[in-house]
Amino acid sequence: MTTAFAPFPVPEGLMRVAISAYATPPRAYHSFSHVQEVLRHLATVPAWTHPREVFLAALFHDAVYVAGRKDNEARSADLAAEAIATFLPTAGLDVARVRRLIELTARHGALSAAELTSDLDAAHFLDADMAILGSAPATFDAYDAAIADEYRPVTNALLYRLGRRRFLSKLLDAERLYFSDHFHQRLDAQARANLRRALGRE
Repeated sequence: MTTAFAPFPVPEGLMRVAISAYATPPRAYHSFSHVQEVLRHLATVPAWTHPREVFLAALFHDAVYVAGRKDNEARSADLAAEAIATFLPTAGLDVARVRRLIELTARHGALSAAELTSDLDAAHFLDADMAILGSAPATFDAYDAAIADEYRPVTNALLYRLGRRRFLSKLLDAERLYFSDHFHQRLDAQARANLRRALGRE
């Protein structure tokens, strides 16, 4: 399988491990299709410092995903580290960096731009993961509905709506939705319009 952003030849076995992980359990949004979209956005970034580590973080960042669990990112990082050790043991990869990038995704909505001023790779990676916020209205609405579908089996509907509203409000009220200028300039206006509409603040 080819991807939009693959800065080195990806072992077939490693790709199979990743794709298999995203198939279990079935996901309405956090599927391998989401990974492909993230990679498509990463391919638009003009320059990287550690492209191989970013690619692997993107590939595995939601590999372990059970709605409502607090350890999805840590377990996804573990799976990435295991796959690198198995399929790329002599590639000289910075596994700790891959792990850090994946674990940073647990902090969407809680990070400040100041925390990423010295790590543009991380800023671009996190922005690509949240690029869906700046998509066309119909695409955003489908994403929002898919997240609700993923949480339906594990939480009360009212609690979900309250939690989701709190999360989207936090994003909208943030001074900066996207950490990098690259994604900020392309997606911020549409993302804020989508969030205002979802929250009834139009």
